Amino acid sequence: MTEKKNNPFALFYRETVGELRKVSWPSRDEAMNLTMIVLVVLTGMALVLGAIDLIGEQLLQLALGL
Repeated sequence: MTEKKNNPFALFYRETVGELRKVSWPSRDEAMNLTMIVLVVLTGMALVLGAIDLIGEQLLQLALGL
């Protein structure tokens, strides 16, 4: 009387496929719009952080007399 054990990899695969079927995937247009928003925000944040870094560098050089 042996009890059959489930393969953990097969179980993981079945559960993953089941969850992916529940996902509401965006349309191509929605994905493109969201990608553009991410790129714009990313560029804006890079510029802001770059400006803060430049100002901090200038203040540090001024304080140290370099």
